[in-house]
Amino acid sequence: MLGWALTFLVIALIAALLGFGGVAGTAAGIAKILFFVFLVLFVIALVARAMKGKPPV
Repeated sequence: MLGWALTFLVIALIAALLGFGGVAGTAAGIAKILFFVFLVLFVIALVARAMKGKPPV
């Protein structure tokens, strides 16, 4: 999922450089949403792993 967020970030940067404001804004918004979803899932995975008694990576 982090890979998708980075992909949309790159698309947003390229679109911004080429002057496509709407596409850049949309891609940046999608990248931001995917990044926060990735962060939430990562924290949930860390907490679940800690609850099992395994130390963090």
